[in-house]
Amino acid sequence: MISETLDKAIRTIPDFPKEGINFKDITPVLMDPSLCNLITEDIVNRFSEHKIDVIVGVESRGFLFGMLLAQQFNVPFVTVRKKGKLPYKTISYKYDLEYGSSEIEMHVDAISLGSNVLIHDDLLATGGTAKAAAELVKQSGGEVAGFAFLVELEFLKGIKVLEEYSKNIYSVKTY
Repeated sequence: MISETLDKAIRTIPDFPKEGINFKDITPVLMDPSLCNLITEDIVNRFSEHKIDVIVGVESRGFLFGMLLAQQFNVPFVTVRKKGKLPYKTISYKYDLEYGSSEIEMHVDAISLGSNVLIHDDLLATGGTAKAAAELVKQSGGEVAGFAFLVELEFLKGIKVLEEYSKNIYSVKTY
């Protein structure tokens, strides 16, 4: 089963980036091309019944599998980045984090009106960043077709934050 294989590949780093946090390090996953293919296939299969027009990848680890998903769906890939990182005209969304706030941006012309968008990131924790990406999709006139994550920290209940945008929320591995 892919969840078990993924669990064996992910490293848990205690007290990173600060004390009390058990960081889920996906870099060993990236060193295994077969596992990366399985992950991509798993997510594609999960959303194959849905009309997907665009994949949005959230900076920065959401770019890794996001681009692979876009290739498999044969649709455009759109980057959502931290404020100030995109060179063209942007729309932005500011949101709160556990300790402070952040702001993400997307190019104004990245998503066409009515596009069905799959939002991808490596990790679902509290859901704040994925929600901000969904807000950018909505600002662009797109529809959130779903969310796909490599890892979900279920105890943080981020899925509850995202359900108002789509019920199609999938995580390959849940902790």
